[in-house]
Amino acid sequence: MGKIVSGNLGYPRIGRNREWKKAIEAYWAGQIAEPELRERLTAIRLDNLRTQQSKGIDVIPVGEFTYYDHVLDTAVMFGLIPARFEYADGAVPLDTYYAIARGNKQAAASEMTKWFNTNYHYIVPELGDREPKLTVNYPLEAYREAKQALQMEGRPVLLGLYTFLKLSKGYAEGEFSAWVDKLLPLYIQVLRELAAEGAAWVQIDEPALVTELAAEDIQQLHLIYKTIAQEVPGISIMLQTYFAAVSGYQQVIALPVQGIGLDFVHGLEGNLAALREFGYPAGKVLGAGVIDGRNIWRGDLKAARQLLDEIVELAPQAEKVIVQPASSLLHVPVSLQGETELEPLLKDALAFAEEKLDEVASLKESFSSLSIPALFAENEQSIQALSAAPVRNRHHVRSSVEQALQQPAVRKNEFTTRRVKQEQKWQLPLLPTTTIGSFPQTKEVRSARQKWRKGEWTTEQYDQYIQSEIDKWIQIQEDIGLDVLVHGEFERTDMVEFFGEKLPGFAFTRGGWVQSYGTRCVKPPIIYGDVEFGQPMTVKETQYAQSLTPKPVKGMLTGPITILNWSFVRTDIPRKHVAYQIALALRKEVEALERAGIEMIQVDEPALREGLPLKREDWQEYLDWSVNAFRISTSSVQDTTQIHTHMCYCEFQDIIDSIQALDADVIPIETSRSHGELISSFEEHTYPLGIGLGVYDIHSPRVPSKEEMLSLIERALEVLDPQLFWINPDCGLKTRGQEETVAALSHMVSAAETYREKVISRS
Repeated sequence: MGKIVSGNLGYPRIGRNREWKKAIEAYWAGQIAEPELRERLTAIRLDNLRTQQSKGIDVIPVGEFTYYDHVLDTAVMFGLIPARFEYADGAVPLDTYYAIARGNKQAAASEMTKWFNTNYHYIVPELGDREPKLTVNYPLEAYREAKQALQMEGRPVLLGLYTFLKLSKGYAEGEFSAWVDKLLPLYIQVLRELAAEGAAWVQIDEPALVTELAAEDIQQLHLIYKTIAQEVPGISIMLQTYFAAVSGYQQVIALPVQGIGLDFVHGLEGNLAALREFGYPAGKVLGAGVIDGRNIWRGDLKAARQLLDEIVELAPQAEKVIVQPASSLLHVPVSLQGETELEPLLKDALAFAEEKLDEVASLKESFSSLSIPALFAENEQSIQALSAAPVRNRHHVRSSVEQALQQPAVRKNEFTTRRVKQEQKWQLPLLPTTTIGSFPQTKEVRSARQKWRKGEWTTEQYDQYIQSEIDKWIQIQEDIGLDVLVHGEFERTDMVEFFGEKLPGFAFTRGGWVQSYGTRCVKPPIIYGDVEFGQPMTVKETQYAQSLTPKPVKGMLTGPITILNWSFVRTDIPRKHVAYQIALALRKEVEALERAGIEMIQVDEPALREGLPLKREDWQEYLDWSVNAFRISTSSVQDTTQIHTHMCYCEFQDIIDSIQALDADVIPIETSRSHGELISSFEEHTYPLGIGLGVYDIHSPRVPSKEEMLSLIERALEVLDPQLFWINPDCGLKTRGQEETVAALSHMVSAAETYREKVISRS
């Protein structure tokens, strides 16, 4: 076997202090011009490359950096611009690029959905009738830049044709091969230009190879890579997979490529079993992803080295083995360097992007050094210390979970009985209007929170400020005419972080930011110990809001699966056990709200679908324990207490049965950004519970017209029962401004009133 080298697959884009986000948002706000934006982002991009160089990484990716989203980049590179954005030809203007992602006054944004089963969102390409053509060769630009600025022989990264099409929309099922024929010459053009520039290797990312592959998929893959091999023989292809075990391993390793990257963290069991059974082709490079690129825990270097030894033994004729993360480091924060406030016991057990590169380099060094690198011993001590800590061994929490699981988590009566009681109690109009929970978090709101956190304001001053915001927005909601109100969540930084800060077993970083979508960055909590209820978390603000209005005010909680999926979760116990711990804590909060007179309670689960395993055969087990965790949180309330939940990010058609099994009284679901496509699924599936389909996209500053919303309502009510239908935005309004929020909600209420008048006139 050849030598061992170190490599990386991708690096966080946002910069140590979110400089990337700040630059782009300054451009959007008109504070800087395009040349300055490009200058700032270039500086971040080059700094990322220097960091990887300084860590001794042998194979460094270039071209995975983006101005918004790498999938959008691929669509723009091939000129696949939706017709509504009035793009003619040539280079795509930056403002058009951002309009596709965010919308503008004339056109709605493209759909956004989850990047496989991660917390990152990508912009869904719309293929339509446009003939693709190469507008710009992004990988070539990145390769040249690294070579000229840093004398670096970077490895260009390109999203694979097969995965790109699988992630796209706008073509019929039988048109896949036709689109392969259209795009394959452009991929070949990109690769030829790279080869002409001197690039020896290109990383082609094909994460879709870890999903189910039908026989026709395998045929398409062989066509794609056989054609590339024939047309561009002067370049070597590193076919990179991640997030799970490869499907059709025998067929994939037979593809005419020079190297294959495998995930030996999230795909460990399947990939290792395939390697044991079928071996690895002679002469090909093997990318061994043994460091977790999606979680923040230190890798167990001793175990990773043992795994690498086995991989090397199973692939004796591989040209070389690249020790690397199992996926791009996009999904973890940049550096632990600024985390001065974390408890040492916990900090010593963490590794962000920079530290993961150190782990990769240390593993490589272990093959060439006579002694085990110092990092190995430190690593083992840190992992063992956290494992033995009391916070990870709260036996009363484990016992409570076991007791809860012995009883079925079900409401006292079925929905049909509850519905009658709730209608009598609430007396709401046809098509009741509401929002999903949050209202704009202005600079003033964020400034007040910072003053309080820094001790510049007392808790009393801060509470008074929050109450003044609640006062203002309760009045705004009443003026608009909403039927069910919310308190606005002005005291909350993030829908998961807020609860984590109040639940024992969680920890938080100062600068542990990761990209969620576009410039939206989040700081996921760290679930590092057993989780339990401490004291009421939401009662004070919700009860105050309810005192201001005779209309119902919803209590707002984040559900157990969303808290789980949007956190960095401990890996020493099964995820479902962590979910049950969170669920028990939330049940106590639900009961506290009910006792305080808050009898509409929304327990949001926007992340339930994103946690689905990538292989459908594994779905049901996940859905079963996820549904059970939600029901543990919500099933102890009275029949008249109305439980809402919220979901977003589309594509719920295939889990509607599990959504129904949650047994929530009302489920608002995102649908406007997918242009109402979800509605068609209800033509095939009867949904007997209360449902709200979002009628406008909150991710865009665009204010849709009343007529647009009315059209979505009318389309939905062709297949849904108006008596069970609610009207709401797609999601919370935290990121929007006051003026656009008031305008959009006013249009929404007006659309609902117009439809009610139509119903009355018909009768």
